[in-house]
Amino acid sequence: MEVLTALIADSASDYQGKLCVLGSFDTICARQYPAVHPHCSIALRLLFRTGDEGKHTIQISFIDSDGKAILPEGGPRIEFTMGEPPAQAFFWSQNFIFNIAGLRLPSPGQYSLDVLYDGKIVSRIPLQGVQIQQPAQQG
Repeated sequence: MEVLTALIADSASDYQGKLCVLGSFDTICARQYPAVHPHCSIALRLLFRTGDEGKHTIQISFIDSDGKAILPEGGPRIEFTMGEPPAQAFFWSQNFIFNIAGLRLPSPGQYSLDVLYDGKIVSRIPLQGVQIQQPAQQG
């Protein structure tokens, strides 16, 4: 298995095997913390080859700069069975999308969304929380 794409976006979908992504980002700006991002999608496109058949697990773990897990139960996970490759194919790919509602950033700083494949980190998506200043009062 090889990771072709791993990103965080406003939304993502799979349309007839095509990965459709809207608004990829790596920074969340907020005036105060903790901050909650209302909705985001983790979009993955994985490439498989002969020998990758069988049962597998993909999990997303949201980690702060100290290595502490932020999402409950270690984060969302998908268990799937990869079948035989299509006839005459050298490889095949599959899209995986995780929708996350209410992503909570406890404080400004660096975070990562770790992609685990069968328990091993195969990709790390960086995310930063940045505190912005309140606009000056006019008067």
